[in-house]
Parts: sequence; C-alpha cells; structure tokens
Amino acid sequence: MNALLRTGLWLGGAAVAAGAIGAAALWSGVYDVGADAPHTRPVYAVLEYARERSIAVRAQALTVPANLDDAERVRRGAGNYAAMCAGCHLSPGAGPSELALGLYPAPPNLSQREVDAASAFWTIKHGIKASGMPAWGGSMDDGHLWDLVAFLGRLPSLDAQGYRALVARSDGHSHGGGENMAGHDDAGGHGHDEADAHADEAAAGGQAHADEAKPHEPADGHAHGHGDAAEEAGAKDHAGAHEPAGKAASAPPPSPAKARGEPRSNAPAGPASAEPAPAKPASSKPVHEHADGQSHQH
Repeated sequence: MNALLRTGLWLGGAAVAAGAIGAAALWSGVYDVGADAPHTRPVYAVLEYARERSIAVRAQALTVPANLDDAERVRRGAGNYAAMCAGCHLSPGAGPSELALGLYPAPPNLSQREVDAASAFWTIKHGIKASGMPAWGGSMDDGHLWDLVAFLGRLPSLDAQGYRALVARSDGHSHGGGENMAGHDDAGGHGHDEADAHADEAAAGGQAHADEAKPHEPADGHAHGHGDAAEEAGAKDHAGAHEPAGKAASAPPPSPAKARGEPRSNAPAGPASAEPAPAKPASSKPVHEHADGQSHQH
C-alpha cells in the first residue's frame, strides 16, 4: 500500500470520527444555545466573520443615494429610528435598555458608532438570521429605508437634546409600505382619502334612496311612490280604495233567497262586519273607483 493511499484512508477515517463526535454532541444537547450563555471564542469568531463577509459581499451591489446628507431625509428617518430601532440600538444619552441587555449577540449602540451606508441598508432591509435583527424590508419601502440610513449617518453627532428635537420634528412612525398595504394607517383606522370616499358613497346612496322614495305621476294622473315603505303603503291604500262603482251609487240589492225569507245555507258565517259580495256590473269591463273619487274601466 503506497503512502498516498494510506494518507487518504487516514483522512477519511478522521472525518468520519469527527462527524460521529459532532453528531453525538448535538444529540446530547451539550451545547448551550441560551442567549445568556456566550459562544466560545472560536465559535463567536467564525459566526462574526461569516456575518460581516455575507453583508459586505451583498452590499457591494447596492447604489447609495447621493443625497443621504439631505436634512429632509434625516428628519424623516428620525421618527422611524425612535419608533423601531432605539429600543435595541439606543439613543444619545440613554443607558442600555432591557431589550438590549437581553439580546445576544448584543446589538451595537448606533448612537456611538458610525456605519457603512450600503451595509446598513442591506442589514435593515434583510435582517440577520438567529439574531434580534428583523428584516424591515417586508414592511418598508426602499425610500424610507434610505431615510433611516441617512439618520444613522447623523446620529453619532447628536446629543440627547438634539436627538429629541429632531424626533419631534419628524413624521413619526411612517413606513410608506406595510402599514398602508391593507388601506389602514398605523392607528388601525381608514386614511383620509378612504374616509372621504366612504362619505361620498354614503351621500350618493342616500340621494338614490331619496329619489326612489319620491312619488311620480304616470299618464293616468295618479301619483305613486317607490321604495319598500312607499310600495307597502301604496298597496294598502290601493287595495282599500278599490270599491265597486255600483256601491258608490247605491247599495247592492238583496239576494233572491233573502227576499223570499229562505233559510241560510250551512256555509260558515264570515265576520260580522263582512259585506256581501257586490254584484258584477253589467258592462263586460270592470269598473273600480280610486280614493280620489274617479272611476276607471279596465
């Protein structure tokens, strides 16, 4: 057996042994993943190097806006930093927060640290796995993300009073993305434009109902109303107003059986107030009378 073959076998055996040891360590749970138990130095160094290189490589493809020092961009970014970032990355004059103390790796204090613009943008947009850094690109558009980066460039030069004044002049928590995706603002209500649209629809709907309820006069000269209430009322009035023309002139003659004094039939008697059925008029066309006293033939 030559030396090359022996070396290959030895390396292969060593790899198999290392894999078995690693698998045994993972299965045993010996490695503590608690946030209050720091990585060992070798593990931390490897993870930090991998993070920095991953961000740097991807940030190279970004084009940094030329106006990041624009005062308006800085002002807009201040509100989002105070609402979304200061709890972890702190603000001028503020001590460590409970959230910052509980995270591992510890988030950097950006009020005391200058950042690379492209790397900061990529990190804010995409976040970092297995850390407390979320991917804000899911709810913020790129313009607002760059505004936030612009503010980070100014932040280390601010004192506590200057920071509070800049935040007070900002637009507050405004994404320009996620909070408007469903048509709602941050407070959970409708925006002004949507509210105005609802008001216009309501006004139009009310006018339409009013128009439906207005009576109109057909060719026969009688007014009729529309709408559920108007139709129901009109139906009752129309039914109550239809009376035989003969009744208006004179009461109907008694039936022959009643005139001869013959006994009534065994048919069940109707209500006491029921009136006998009117005799049909001689004309082949029925005649009825409306409540206004006018008679019509059909």
